[in-house]
Amino acid sequence: MKTVSKGLAVSLGILAAGCQEPTEIERPGAASPVSAQIQEVESGNVATIDHQVPHVSTVSANRGELVHLFVRERVRNDFDNAKPREAVLMIHGRSVPVLAISELGQKGYDWAQWLAQSGDIDVFSLDFQGSGRSPRPEMDDPCNAPTAQQGILIPNPLSATCAHSYPFTLNTSGSDLDELDAVVEYIRTLRHVDKVHLIGWSAGSFRIGPYAALHPDKVASLFFLAPIFNTAFRGPPPIADPTPMTLGRRADVFAGDGRVLGWDPEVRCENQREAGIEDVVWAAIMENDDIGRTWGPPPAGAPEGSPPEGVMRIRQSVNQVGVWNAAVAAQITVPTLIIRGEFDTGQGGLQQVAELYNLVQNDNKLRFTVQCSGHFMPWEKQRSVLHHISRQWIKHLRVGEFDRGEFFVDTEGNLIPM
Repeated sequence: MKTVSKGLAVSLGILAAGCQEPTEIERPGAASPVSAQIQEVESGNVATIDHQVPHVSTVSANRGELVHLFVRERVRNDFDNAKPREAVLMIHGRSVPVLAISELGQKGYDWAQWLAQSGDIDVFSLDFQGSGRSPRPEMDDPCNAPTAQQGILIPNPLSATCAHSYPFTLNTSGSDLDELDAVVEYIRTLRHVDKVHLIGWSAGSFRIGPYAALHPDKVASLFFLAPIFNTAFRGPPPIADPTPMTLGRRADVFAGDGRVLGWDPEVRCENQREAGIEDVVWAAIMENDDIGRTWGPPPAGAPEGSPPEGVMRIRQSVNQVGVWNAAVAAQITVPTLIIRGEFDTGQGGLQQVAELYNLVQNDNKLRFTVQCSGHFMPWEKQRSVLHHISRQWIKHLRVGEFDRGEFFVDTEGNLIPM
């Protein structure tokens, strides 16, 4: 293999090396309470503004009700409304709430702040209903966990297994697209922009891909991180025990059990992730689940009477037939970037990223495979590559001198054509 451009390779290598890295992981303490109030705080030269976006729900559990979707904004605190800026919206995948991806709360891991610091990028992060700090209809009742998982909740908060009070799944592709459109419209109005850049991690591809096919006039570009994509997607098999949520324990996030994440099997390089970052990730997930963090047993080996380790309440959504497949991908006409780690297993979903790249109907498209990284790149050492590539893409719709092509990115930041 041959490096595409010596100048570009050297430039990316310097940028990666220059990304702020923590000298020591700051171990989290007890999770702080989640505030439902609109607030504004400052971190360095970047302000944090929490929005509650009004939306009439199309989720079956609360259809027709006015809900407020949680959206966090990160923007330079010296921003000038008259100055043109790019607006970016980050969305989560199936399991992890958006703030644990976009701003992990650890020095060097705050992706949203990294983008916002440039001064001409305004970054928003969205939790769909059923996730993070947005409403979670029917998910506060522990009886609405799958029967096979309710043992995790005995004796806290359940004394015995119980029948579901709402024996149905929660979100659909359609309700998610409705929520995404409500937030895009909110941002367009708030920041006086015609189009918004969309960043989606993992199963977030089921939202941003179809949305761009439906609304190319509202989308400046797509940024797919570790996207789930299947050219022949026809719909999922029926769920044997339909409930609005499933549960995930800390062990599921790291060791994995075939249902929830599973980070450990993808760690195959020395120093791929920092020691102790697992504690930071779990604390961030729990900080965004005010009910789930009070459920379940204490950590293994903890003294009697210790507080619970917590569980993830994961919304049980259904990706509807025909929403995300080859026919839909072929309708994408906006500039598109795809990036994934070389060890990414897809977390149980197919990742036909080369096929997705070929289907996009815009010559302005890039695809990257990143060495020594997996599905969880925002939490790994190679996040520096992710940060820099995303910023260059959003600001210029190219990376270095390239606006089209498929590349392997090594640990030195060199681009090698695939």
